[in-house]
Amino acid sequence: MHRLTVLYPPPADPAHFRDHYARVHLPLAAKLPGLVRMQHAFDVEGLRGASPYFAVFHGDFESAEAMATALGSDKGKAVAADVANYATGGVQMVHYELS
Repeated sequence: MHRLTVLYPPPADPAHFRDHYARVHLPLAAKLPGLVRMQHAFDVEGLRGASPYFAVFHGDFESAEAMATALGSDKGKAVAADVANYATGGVQMVHYELS
């Protein structure tokens, strides 16, 4: 299993982020081809001090190749294009093989 993690720094308007993310972005992400499972959370907290992140998303795929195919698809491009509509703090994306 291969995981894509998207980390979101604090946005300028947290209420808009939450609303748009739930109403628009997550339904778009759910249509990614080959997506096995997705999870998200808001209000990410640090163990020792403030967290640099507001929200997190995890998307699981069967393989790195399946993830790359999904992100390069028309649906993947639509998900990427939507990020600017709510994530004013930007995003940090990482991916890795789950063991």
